[in-house]
Amino acid sequence: MKNLIRLTFCLLVLTTRYCTGQEAIIKTNHPDGWLIRTHSSSYQMIITASGELKSVYYGPKVTDARKNDAWVTTVDEIPVRGGSAFNTSALEAVFDDGCRDLDLEYVSGNVETIDNHPVLEVIQKDRYYPLQVTSFIKVYPANDILEKWIEVKNTGSRGNIKIENLLSGSIVLPTNQYDLTQLSGKPMNEFQIYNGLLTPGIKIIQNKTFKSNFNPPWFAVHPAGTSGNSGPVWIGSLHYSGNWVLKFDQAFGGRLQILGGINFWDTDIMLKPGDSFTSPVLTSGFTTKGLDGAAQNLSAYIRKDILPETHRNDLRPVIFNSYYADGLNVNEKVLEKQAKSAAALGIELFVIDDGWFKGRDNGNDGLGDWIVDSTKFPHGLTPLIREVNRLGMRFGLWVEPENVDVNSDLYRTHPDWVLGFPHRQGNPYRRILNLAKPEVFHYLLSSLTRLLQENNIAFVKWDQNNFLSDPGWPDAPPDERREVRIKYIQNLYRLVDSLKGRFPKVWFESCSSGGGRIDLGMMSRMDMAWVSDNTYALNRIFIQYGYLSCMPANTMVSFVVDKIGNYYRQPTSLNFRFNVAMSGILGISTDMDKWTLTEKELAKKKISEYKLIRPLVQQGTLYRLVSPFETNRCALQFTGNHTDSTVVLCYNMAAYLQGSQVVIRGSSLLRLRGLQPDAQYSLKNLDDSDDKGRMFTGDELMNVGIEWPVREAYNSKILLLEKLKR
Repeated sequence: MKNLIRLTFCLLVLTTRYCTGQEAIIKTNHPDGWLIRTHSSSYQMIITASGELKSVYYGPKVTDARKNDAWVTTVDEIPVRGGSAFNTSALEAVFDDGCRDLDLEYVSGNVETIDNHPVLEVIQKDRYYPLQVTSFIKVYPANDILEKWIEVKNTGSRGNIKIENLLSGSIVLPTNQYDLTQLSGKPMNEFQIYNGLLTPGIKIIQNKTFKSNFNPPWFAVHPAGTSGNSGPVWIGSLHYSGNWVLKFDQAFGGRLQILGGINFWDTDIMLKPGDSFTSPVLTSGFTTKGLDGAAQNLSAYIRKDILPETHRNDLRPVIFNSYYADGLNVNEKVLEKQAKSAAALGIELFVIDDGWFKGRDNGNDGLGDWIVDSTKFPHGLTPLIREVNRLGMRFGLWVEPENVDVNSDLYRTHPDWVLGFPHRQGNPYRRILNLAKPEVFHYLLSSLTRLLQENNIAFVKWDQNNFLSDPGWPDAPPDERREVRIKYIQNLYRLVDSLKGRFPKVWFESCSSGGGRIDLGMMSRMDMAWVSDNTYALNRIFIQYGYLSCMPANTMVSFVVDKIGNYYRQPTSLNFRFNVAMSGILGISTDMDKWTLTEKELAKKKISEYKLIRPLVQQGTLYRLVSPFETNRCALQFTGNHTDSTVVLCYNMAAYLQGSQVVIRGSSLLRLRGLQPDAQYSLKNLDDSDDKGRMFTGDELMNVGIEWPVREAYNSKILLLEKLKR
């Protein structure tokens, strides 16, 4: 066996080198493993003499990690339930004779190209039972990113194999003490940043409700006590919108193993002979440039390789959304008037939110019947859409396809189409459609296709406001009932993919009670995301800062609103609300006709300013200069690819008496980053039309800094830097 493995690797040396320039990205490392190299990192695996695939290193770029014993670990590349139980398993199976123990051995390895990126494919199999396990590692060298996923297959001719757990992969970090940075919260309070020491044992972050308001599937890990813009950071993000899990297994005095994938709580998959199942992708990355460098790499990767290709490089439009202006009280006359006001301000996309479909007079009726309400729109949507288009705007519509109200024609006709258990009462008002059912999938595809075919709709806001409950599927075969969650997500993805295939020019926005579907699985299908139902500008500063840890700004929709709820909040100026919303995709959701003439002129000016800085915000590199989680200030810097232009958005959440000793960390100076040291820059305040600009060198701006530019509480400034041509 040992000689066979070595012979296989000798042959692979001639066939598996994938090169850029002079350096192999994936290469065989002697006759016993692989070394994967990106711009700043290395990932190394070996095959032992007994045929086991081991992960030995993931960290700063090296030629051969085994030369440094302090960094090397030896853990199964795919840890399984079997043998000793010291490692957290990524794969657990039960064979037809009741055996629950796995024992994998190496079979073969190959390097191929997928989407112009090198992919290492390694096949292992159980030494006795007919289970084949294929692991994949796809490499994005420039952004220091790896993608991992696993396929399991029943290669037997008889007998089923039950999969009780299949994660997407694991990474193993060298022996050290580590801090975990995660994003947690709840609806209306998403993306709050938390840091904590990973002590010995297992920390689990998970989702069991199909929604990620409480925590998106993202993490960053770094040596304990480090933060900011330097030092090693490992980052990860999962491509899955259903139930998921991240596990951090810190051994006492030893290595840290991180695993992620589908949460198999109350779930299993039955593989019949010939069947296979593939996990979602787990993305991981490494950088030596701290948390900000990790976020920059991840954002660049998402913009370039994850977002849907059709609109990947397009600037996102300025949006009007009717919800905070009209609620459910939308109709043709009201919306035509608002469309004229929106066009006059420079808005580019006009979106009708909830309330447009049959029977939707309150929040508990009509959902599921995707037919235009003939009372509110007696001529259908066509006249309104034509008017919106005549005014120079595109038209968009809100839908919530996965749910159904009990008071709807759909539910009355098909009460068996919802998730639920016998003898258990579900939600009396709203239920979740069982998308695992083929008939539900085809109904939604047909009804949404008809809606898009009959109307010139350029944008769809896809919402999902239910947390998963009662996940019963009583009419499915008994051995398939616990697959319902997985098949639901498979069909959800298939539904969105089918619609995008039929209507490739339509923009899609992900929404789920705010930020309940922020993951790379959905964002590979959506062009942007609604981050939170909390639209209060001061709160949004925190929410958006956290969001930008895991997603790029060109996916972050933010509204300017007037209504901020029925409870007391400190009022903020219209200028401040615009400046907060301008750090992502700018939107307006308010009755603009209630604005004064001065407010309308300000809104028009701010929209024009946003269009000026939009390429930097949506496509530039983000430097998070000042964190609102550490000070009562916030500063975000967006710099163009060639550092010719930079915009800095600065916010004050409080004001202090000059010279007083206050509880505030950080400097009274603002230092920029990512500029050319010897270049000359003109810096001016966009909020001051009389500002002609001041001259600085890049070195001065980065190392000396400027005085913090904002005075007073709840105030803000937008600074624009232009590099002078020589």
